Amino acid sequence: MTSTAEETTAVTGPGRSLPARLRHALTDVAALLYLGLCAALTVWAYVVSAGENEDASLAGVIPLLATAPFSVVLGVLPEHPAMFVLAVAFGALVNAVVIGTCSRALRRGGRAAR
Repeated sequence: MTSTAEETTAVTGPGRSLPARLRHALTDVAALLYLGLCAALTVWAYVVSAGENEDASLAGVIPLLATAPFSVVLGVLPEHPAMFVLAVAFGALVNAVVIGTCSRALRRGGRAAR
């Protein structure tokens, strides 16, 4: 005979809520490293663009490519520095969730999810 908790889990799927699963994925080491890299690239793009460097015109493309494909979806927003940051942040968060989920699944191997 199964307990009530096991029956509930079997009926409703995974035992965690969506926010708990997202937090679990975003606290993975690989996801945190990716988010740090994206933040560093964004700061670098702003610093280089603020200087009088002739090659700075394409510096903003690097963070967008690092967070593609989801940042490109928001590339149609009006041209404003805040919209650039919003597109990069959205792309980085979505990609970090995917990276964290995949990383945990690969480390888990053939074992069942807990």
